[in-house]
Amino acid sequence: MACRWVSGPFTRALRQPGSPASTPPPPSSATEVSPPLAPLRIVYQDDAVVAIDKPPGLLVHRSPVDRHETRFAVQLLRDQIGRRVHPVHRLDRGTSGVLVFALDPVSAATLGAQFQAGTKRSTYLAVVRGHLCGEGDIDHPLADVVDRHAGLEGSAPRPAQTHYRSLATAELPVAIDRYPSSRFSLLALQPGTGRRHQIRRHLKHLSHPIIGDATYGKGRYNRYFADAIGIPRLLLACVSITLAHPRSGTPLTLVAPVREGFAAALTHLGWGDALPPAWMEAPGHASAVSHHGSFVGQ
Repeated sequence: MACRWVSGPFTRALRQPGSPASTPPPPSSATEVSPPLAPLRIVYQDDAVVAIDKPPGLLVHRSPVDRHETRFAVQLLRDQIGRRVHPVHRLDRGTSGVLVFALDPVSAATLGAQFQAGTKRSTYLAVVRGHLCGEGDIDHPLADVVDRHAGLEGSAPRPAQTHYRSLATAELPVAIDRYPSSRFSLLALQPGTGRRHQIRRHLKHLSHPIIGDATYGKGRYNRYFADAIGIPRLLLACVSITLAHPRSGTPLTLVAPVREGFAAALTHLGWGDALPPAWMEAPGHASAVSHHGSFVGQ
């Protein structure tokens, strides 16, 4: 089967398994993972900014769509640090990783403008179905997601760009679909725009949906990871965000290494050495790199 790509150079690195405030979207993983009762992991905090490593299954804040939920990142973090917090961007419920809050309204406006203008840089990791090789740019307009519960209406498609780079591929001798074996890829992705569900929809457009995505993915693959491997989550994580500090303007890079279910999926697929060490730290030791403030692992 030939690898496919969308513009950009073509390379291939095959790894065999075992080798030496806006309304949050609805649930997205095959089986939602309940957030842990442990305190949120804070990866950075100063007088203007606090960032956490959001676990999968946790909503950012209250929503009419999820009126039965009782725990939200905003409330949990506020109670944990004893200060009001202002979310400046969104992660889908099933997505884990870096989630940034401001600690005052002015910083919130400054940070929010960076996310709105696309001047920040976010890097995501995703495990997808099939072999997607090399790197390239997905330039595919997206309409707003129609969500009657959230009161969102459809719109004309708007420009949307996502850069991807293949980090590793694997092939399991398991007949999940109609073929005797099943192929997977590990991707690093950087969205150039911020459309709702952009990465998930772009990868569906390429016929390489993310594992664990109940909305845009493949049910058989989701069930295999949930039932046979014990990984019921959406395999999408924001591992790094670089932005300008709202007060000093100094570049600030925040990192949340993959953990728990995501790390287990990488091990199962033989990708234990596919990521930089900073993205694969042990649970409880989240880290980040910056020239401002302090980084906390908890």
